[in-house]
Amino acid sequence: MTGHTGFKGSWLCLWLRALGAEPIGLALAPEMPNHWNLLGIDMPSHIVDIRDRHAVRKIIASSGAEIMFHMAAQPLVRRSYREPTDTWDVNVTGTVNVLDACRASETVKAIVCVTTDKCYENQEWIWGYRETDRLGGHDPYSSSKAAAEIAAASYRQSFFAQAGRLLATARAGNVIGGGDWSEDRLIPDLICAMTAGQQLEIRSPYATRPWQHVLECLAGYLMLGQSLLEGDAEAASAWNFGPDKDGNRPVLQVLETMKSHWPAIKWYQSVAQQPHEANLLYLDSSKARDLLGWRPILSFDESIDMTIAWYREFIGSGVIPSVRQLQDYCEKAVARGVPWSRDRQ
Repeated sequence: MTGHTGFKGSWLCLWLRALGAEPIGLALAPEMPNHWNLLGIDMPSHIVDIRDRHAVRKIIASSGAEIMFHMAAQPLVRRSYREPTDTWDVNVTGTVNVLDACRASETVKAIVCVTTDKCYENQEWIWGYRETDRLGGHDPYSSSKAAAEIAAASYRQSFFAQAGRLLATARAGNVIGGGDWSEDRLIPDLICAMTAGQQLEIRSPYATRPWQHVLECLAGYLMLGQSLLEGDAEAASAWNFGPDKDGNRPVLQVLETMKSHWPAIKWYQSVAQQPHEANLLYLDSSKARDLLGWRPILSFDESIDMTIAWYREFIGSGVIPSVRQLQDYCEKAVARGVPWSRDRQ
């Protein structure tokens, strides 16, 4: 797995180990604080920049891995305005380096390349984007992820199909959950401001996003990866993993819901001019529901509850509730009859 020291990557490592897998990580050293270090997972961890083509190839060649989850990226829109060259270099050239290393590997059979819901050319539609809709992106981050999708499709068609390797891309919405301290993300910024006794400056309170708990999209990635490993050639394509329509909420509603749980949270609306960001974004995940059997199991309120509970417990007592929350999530999946739950606990 690339990007294992990141927010989503660390949660995926935790889940993979719970499933009995033997993950091997390749990523930059995490910024402090971070979920990866708190978890203390015992697994091989290579601190390498994915732009280092030779190092990436050497590590993947010697790993013996059967499946690759490529999650390493420069994932922040506002940082991409400050650092456009690095964003393109990491997200496109880095992705090509990883895919080429997989192409040279004697053991890798399946690749799940994680991109973003922002890879679509945003038309501010009120309906969800489907996997066949046009790719694009106004800001450097979004456009670099669209380019990574094109690179992945090229490798799938040019190299992997003939070699019997299966490559899919995964596009998820705005992911929330405990253990995220990334800059310019609503909930981590809100938690940091609150613990510092400050108000948070909010840029776009009426912008609508597809909010989902991190475990929801990771369940989709795992289902997709299993289908690829089992040789399902139809799975080698692009997939959306977004919340139900209930999860598409404006930023202001997220803020108000969080404040109802944690009254100390405070914010104010910025009056400064901001770089362009999409105002309305929604994914249509019908393909994943119909063909993979994946579906989200948490409501919007449950996702917020789990996220707030993680930070409250960690800030209040230093306890890291990630293992318990993963177990609780899997138990909910069983109780609610989600197809993956009985054989992927």
